[in-house]
Amino acid sequence: MISSRFSVAVHILALIEVNEGNVTSEFMAGSVNTNSAVIRRIMGMLSRGGLISSRPGVVGIKLLKPTEEITFLDVYRAVELPETKDLFSVHQNTNIRCPIGQHIQSAMEPVLHDAQSQMEQVLAQATIKQLVAEIADKGD
Repeated sequence: MISSRFSVAVHILALIEVNEGNVTSEFMAGSVNTNSAVIRRIMGMLSRGGLISSRPGVVGIKLLKPTEEITFLDVYRAVELPETKDLFSVHQNTNIRCPIGQHIQSAMEPVLHDAQSQMEQVLAQATIKQLVAEIADKGD
């Protein structure tokens, strides 16, 4: 299951773009309505994911790519932990003496893999630039 880290990370990137990097973790925390420690933790993930660089101070945050090149899939991959990157998981330790339990995983996995793949294809088509433009349009 995708955690809220994904939507918070998208929010952070949009704030950085709109404010040209002139933001602090406290400002972002106020916009997201969360603790600044949460923002800094997610910013660390975005940094390790190659999407931002940051230094202490107000003008120390930069996007490392143009917003038209930062897809939602890039963000998803940067902030979702390995154990949560898949939308679905099949329960483990089923009863192998049961005809359903014996085959449930192998029967479900192809469908769930396809669903994951389609979700990633959709995320790959959405960019931070598109999001910022849509939000700007709503403000008019």
